[in-house]
Amino acid sequence: MNPTDIKPQNKGSKQLFQNPILEKLTRTHISVPLIIFFTYSGALLYYSITHTSLSAGTTVGMFFLGLLLFTWVEYNVHRYIFHLPGTTPQRAKFQYTMHGVHHEFPKDKDRLAMPPVLSITIATILLFLFRLVLGDLVFSFLPGFLVGYAGYLGVHYMVHAYQPPKNFLKALWINHGVHHYKDGEVVFGVSSPLWDYIYGTMSK
Repeated sequence: MNPTDIKPQNKGSKQLFQNPILEKLTRTHISVPLIIFFTYSGALLYYSITHTSLSAGTTVGMFFLGLLLFTWVEYNVHRYIFHLPGTTPQRAKFQYTMHGVHHEFPKDKDRLAMPPVLSITIATILLFLFRLVLGDLVFSFLPGFLVGYAGYLGVHYMVHAYQPPKNFLKALWINHGVHHYKDGEVVFGVSSPLWDYIYGTMSK
């Protein structure tokens, strides 16, 4: 089953695993990953300032480059991995566990962010992978990437948990509402509509 075939439920949740430990690991309060990513980013920036020879301009530039790259990754992961067509039972199960359950229960607040264990693991893997390519630049680049992810988590939580504000940010609520309740094949950007405009998937 694809997310576009799932009818959203306004209340409730769903058990994904019989094992209580695995089930617990699929849930988290939004504050936990936000604290993890901001702390992780702050520690990397501190290391960059105290243990590398990067200039202030390079540090700021790499930070914002990491932030921009995250918005592109967010778009593509949401579009091509979270909305992977369930053409086989295995793919359908993977897709539902990763994202389909969120489309079925979009107001389940415990499943609006990546669990802490997975958050730390992925951040550390990215640190080692980007270090191979960027060297010391990673200590200013990855904080931008992780702050971008924390921003995405915050926006995603707010658009599902709160009423839209009466300012320009209301567009984020409208965009994500279209994706969930009108057409699941458009508006894949949550924290920014930039790549939807570039790739032509913005709602008309």
